[in-house]
Amino acid sequence: MRLHLHRTLIALTSALAFTPAVFAAPLTTLDRVTLDRNGAWVTVEAYGPNVVHVTIAVDKAEVLKGPGYGILAKNADNAAFRHTAGGDGDTFTSGGMTLHVNAAPPARTPSQPEKYFAPSLASVGLQVKNAQGEPILNMLGWEMAPHTVAGEPTYQVGATFAAGRDEHYYGMGQNQESTGPLDLRGRTLDCKHWYDAPTGESVCVPFMVSSKGYGIVWDNPSATRFNAAIHGRTSFQSNVGERVSFFVITGKTTDEIYAGYARLTGRTPIPPKAAFGLIQSKARYDSQQEVLRIANTYRQKKYPLDVMVVDWFYWTRMGQMDINPAEFPDPDGMNKQLHDMGMQSIVSIWPRYETSGRYFNELDAKGYLLKDKDGKTVDGLPFRSDRTGGLIDATNPKARQWFWEKSRDNILAHGFDYPWLDETEPDLVPDGHFYSIGSGDRYHNLFPLLHVEGFADNMRAWKPNKRVLILSRAAYLGSQRTGALFWSSDVNSTWEALARQVPTGLNMAASGIALWGNDIGGWQGLPATSDGVKPPLLDPSDARDVVGQNSDYPELLTRWFQYGTFLPTLRLHGQHKHTDIWSFGQQAEAVMARYDKLRYELIPYIYSQAKFTHDTGAPFMRALWMDFPHDPNVANLGTEYMFGPAFLVAPVTEQGQVEKDVYLPAGTDWYDFWTDAKFAGGQWIKAAAPIDRIPVFVKAGSIVPFGTEIQSTATKQGIARVKVYPGRDGAFDLYDDDGVSYDYEKGKGTTTRLRWDDRTGKLSASGGDANLAKNLPGLVKVAGK
Repeated sequence: MRLHLHRTLIALTSALAFTPAVFAAPLTTLDRVTLDRNGAWVTVEAYGPNVVHVTIAVDKAEVLKGPGYGILAKNADNAAFRHTAGGDGDTFTSGGMTLHVNAAPPARTPSQPEKYFAPSLASVGLQVKNAQGEPILNMLGWEMAPHTVAGEPTYQVGATFAAGRDEHYYGMGQNQESTGPLDLRGRTLDCKHWYDAPTGESVCVPFMVSSKGYGIVWDNPSATRFNAAIHGRTSFQSNVGERVSFFVITGKTTDEIYAGYARLTGRTPIPPKAAFGLIQSKARYDSQQEVLRIANTYRQKKYPLDVMVVDWFYWTRMGQMDINPAEFPDPDGMNKQLHDMGMQSIVSIWPRYETSGRYFNELDAKGYLLKDKDGKTVDGLPFRSDRTGGLIDATNPKARQWFWEKSRDNILAHGFDYPWLDETEPDLVPDGHFYSIGSGDRYHNLFPLLHVEGFADNMRAWKPNKRVLILSRAAYLGSQRTGALFWSSDVNSTWEALARQVPTGLNMAASGIALWGNDIGGWQGLPATSDGVKPPLLDPSDARDVVGQNSDYPELLTRWFQYGTFLPTLRLHGQHKHTDIWSFGQQAEAVMARYDKLRYELIPYIYSQAKFTHDTGAPFMRALWMDFPHDPNVANLGTEYMFGPAFLVAPVTEQGQVEKDVYLPAGTDWYDFWTDAKFAGGQWIKAAAPIDRIPVFVKAGSIVPFGTEIQSTATKQGIARVKVYPGRDGAFDLYDDDGVSYDYEKGKGTTTRLRWDDRTGKLSASGGDANLAKNLPGLVKVAGK
């Protein structure tokens, strides 16, 4: 009741906002400005022309603090804004946006009901207009409700915004509740890291993007509830805090919003080129002989492969941070053999320490582990009988350094190229416990950023010209800057789980986490039987030792692999007897081998998209609303997406499906990738989807470079052909570099601008690769000709 009345009162006062200033002061250049609102303090600070930081609190000291974790405070930049004060409040204006903070309402005598129920908080309202002067955001009110969490007096803090009738919401991290719809409108999300979420792990990246041309970065790492357009209002509510802190980012296009987000929280680095090849994993390879057998079989069959993964329990004990000599007697030699085959390796490193392990007592004595309220190290969780051990306290810089040094000296020094930092939620839930910086409730969502970034920084210092690559299972604001590849955790091996991946990944990418993927085929053990009701599209009879009576699992794995071919990362994994592409029957093998080779043909295209993301901050796995904002049919469409500027991908997620309804967005023509058949946009079509094909369409005007055949990215790849899809003029920036070092940060890569003139039917090349420009006429193929 109290909070409801509070918001209602603020909604009434905010309705009078943005009236002309009565006593306007001269415009002044904006520095960080602190405003007194008769019991509430408000600060406004800019991070470039289209980003503002707003902080509201009762205590002035709280609004004078800098931004929270994940935000790059050094990038604050007020130069583009001007500030004017008047009788109606304060207005902050740049070429990218206008922010108005209402004046405090006049004092008045409260009514009898208000004496009992009116909140003590002073009213604060604000509005944002875009560069065209159109209203896009109206904050109705804020809240600070006192309560005690983990023995600490604190507040539930939140803010409420008006929700437009036609407004759609995206992002907010990874949430696996949907099997198709994408729009968050009408939904309530618990934005918190939660491994045990019923539909699959949730990950909180509190960045929401609206169809009205703005984004909100919610600056609070505690568990947060996001209510999207419910009863005409959208709100954020965080469990712990002493202030309301958020950023508003505006943009004429979504890419402008993501550029602002990158400026605020960091760029996505270009990962090593091997990250875009096939990554082969399993839970788990029980010996180095098995690792090498799988790697050698890939080479013998001439199926391209870049990375072999050694997953958990290669150690002798959890937290021992060693390599079991009985199973991996010569890890240095194993890695040398992989390198000689043009492959690299990833090894799983966990942040968990058994009490009987060699490091527990040391870590406990130094205070480097998560503690309970009595200062005692937390050992496992009572509701998980399969979990034990203490969690490294990644908020403690000394603990992070200790973890890095032991990981380097005990594990990575044996020739492993990259780490897999598993359990970054973490599994050992911090609620009710304590990190060195404060309660786990206050910092519930922070662990993956500090844990992974600390490791990444040390890796770069150790090998300053070898790009960092880390597998990470969770993220937070700014996690994209660590060089990590993120994945959707230990999802089930079912058709339902596959269907959930598509909208899940699109909203994760919309949250600024561009390098996302999943365990191809699902991680959890195979169900004894399937719930499929149609005859399997692939013969399982020669895979019974792997799939048992789950007769349509080869079909599921194949469909998942096809989808993975058009994801930022392609990684086979699973808690199965085998996970390689030849162990699920000859028919499944043939289809997956074809898509494996297609993936490598597309690496020049995909790698160019990695450069695009690095430069712009925008994802290259893109929900359709990003590129077709004026087509209302795509606002809630989470079953298909753009993969870079050319490809529209519609994964098959139903068992026995041989055709799929696909929507082709309006405003352009589309070509069937497999047949070159041409279709007008703005319509649904039934696309053929036999087992060797998923629906993929190419936008008219697209230019797609295809690479030469290689077995891994360790081999220099040329351009085999360039395919043009006519119908409008087009351009494509083909980017390449050494694929390994940080020289790209010094501008040492090459960009070849490919241009298609639709009127003349000519493709030209300029800059970059002169040899490509010379040979271009012989490489070009035009769709339909």
